[in-house]
Amino acid sequence: MQKWHHIFHKSTGLSPYVWVVFYILPFYFIFRSSSADRWVYGILMIMVFFACYVLSFKSRGWVVYFWTSVQMIVSVTMTLLFGYMYFALFLAFFIGNIQKRAAFFTLYPIHLLTTIVAINYELIMRNPVFLSQLPFVLVSIIAVVLLPVTTYNRNRQDKLEEQLEDANKRISELGIMEERQRISRDLHDTLGQRLSLIGLKSDLAGKLITKNPEQAMIEINDVRVTARSALKEVREMITQMRGIRVEDELVRIRQFLQAAEIGYILEGDPVLTNTSLITENVLSMCMKEAVTNVVKHSGASLCRIQIESSRTDLVIKVKDNGGGIEGTKLYHKGHGLQGMRERLEFVNGSMEVIQDEGTTLVIKVPNASQQPDMEVNAQ
Repeated sequence: MQKWHHIFHKSTGLSPYVWVVFYILPFYFIFRSSSADRWVYGILMIMVFFACYVLSFKSRGWVVYFWTSVQMIVSVTMTLLFGYMYFALFLAFFIGNIQKRAAFFTLYPIHLLTTIVAINYELIMRNPVFLSQLPFVLVSIIAVVLLPVTTYNRNRQDKLEEQLEDANKRISELGIMEERQRISRDLHDTLGQRLSLIGLKSDLAGKLITKNPEQAMIEINDVRVTARSALKEVREMITQMRGIRVEDELVRIRQFLQAAEIGYILEGDPVLTNTSLITENVLSMCMKEAVTNVVKHSGASLCRIQIESSRTDLVIKVKDNGGGIEGTKLYHKGHGLQGMRERLEFVNGSMEVIQDEGTTLVIKVPNASQQPDMEVNAQ
């Protein structure tokens, strides 16, 4: 159950000022009565209703049924005595926020039945106060019917989306763990035996270097061949490792922005020739996080990605035309930017946030120069 003082605008989409009107309106109906006793009785019922309303959000178990029953009694009484039936809207909203299926399908029909019975009674008795607000009564009946169902379904959908997001995170974590285990096994199988052999032959060459120099040279040559073979296998393994290229990530980013109905402009060549695979992995993750922030938080209608590559540096700019997050200090704290900075530091990169007409995220990494072959040919 949500906290009662945080739910109105977030969960219903109604303006909080509308709810304020419903808070004040019952006093108007009460003070229309000429009897002071009815004033006291009406004010007492209003206080009881709102006290039970708050307690029903904070309670658990069977106590929820008790507080809700008291609210139903007060709502029906206010309808019959003062012609005020709008407490039924509060109850409809509360019942829609009940997460337990059994409780919802128990309280919803009871509330609907009591509300309709009370309204029909007032119509039969031709209460002039009630008849004067008949259009609002009809709208309220529709809200009592639809509001619990829509709120309940929306809450269930939000819960399922959260569970799906958690499941995706767990799947991602399991995939990372599996990949780490695979890499560990490959490294063990590839290097373990080779390094053991290099160690044994090096020890043997050290022992033979004075007794049998020719045999020692043969062992040293075997060490060199084994080292080259191990280096070749490691390179092949690294080449075969799964990685995310920037050009592949940009395809997914374009699809993501199209689904969010945000325009997409790409400037520059996404095929990076002087960037290592690990750096491209980091850049892909950072761009994904940046675009996710654009979709979720910026309110933008256009996202522009600029790729500028030079001999020494690679700069990627993710710019939107939205409102961003007010205040650079706040922006720096949240929305995954700290994780992006940590990833970039791993590849000697940096990141800058520029707030101008929208928000621009500037990612800069050094370009990798072509490394000479580490193998030294035997002379």
